[in-house]
Amino acid sequence: MKAIVLVDENWGIGNDGDQIVYIPGDLKYFRETTMGHPVILGRKTLATFPGGKPLKGRRNLILSRNPDFSPAGAEVFPNVEALLSSAPEDSFVIGGASVYETLLRCCDTAYVTKVHSQFPADCHFPNLDKRPEWHIEEEGPVQEGDGVQFHRITYKKS
Repeated sequence: MKAIVLVDENWGIGNDGDQIVYIPGDLKYFRETTMGHPVILGRKTLATFPGGKPLKGRRNLILSRNPDFSPAGAEVFPNVEALLSSAPEDSFVIGGASVYETLLRCCDTAYVTKVHSQFPADCHFPNLDKRPEWHIEEEGPVQEGDGVQFHRITYKKS
């Protein structure tokens, strides 16, 4: 399993129920990287998508304890065990914070877009630089999109 995330300098990922920043080029990277692969997300993350609808071209596996939650085009799992029994190895964990925290142990790779700024954030991704089992495998060049500088880092679990 893999994780894919955009973080700021403090590993912030979200604020008030939305992503901290949207960079069109990074959204394209996310789409290209996850297309054709299952994505694992929480109910609140799904609500941030256009129309609150599942991502096209991907099997959407949603972790939610709400038994009445059943969006069209997605599979809902009431707990981690049920989700893991159905999630293929090529799945991408895409958020939110509690889903990342819960499933990071199952991931062997994390694709991190690190923004060179700080934003107000009430949700964070685990700081992989402080986790000894994770190391940087590849680091891309600094890029800019919509006036925001960022670069991509691929982390691998030892």
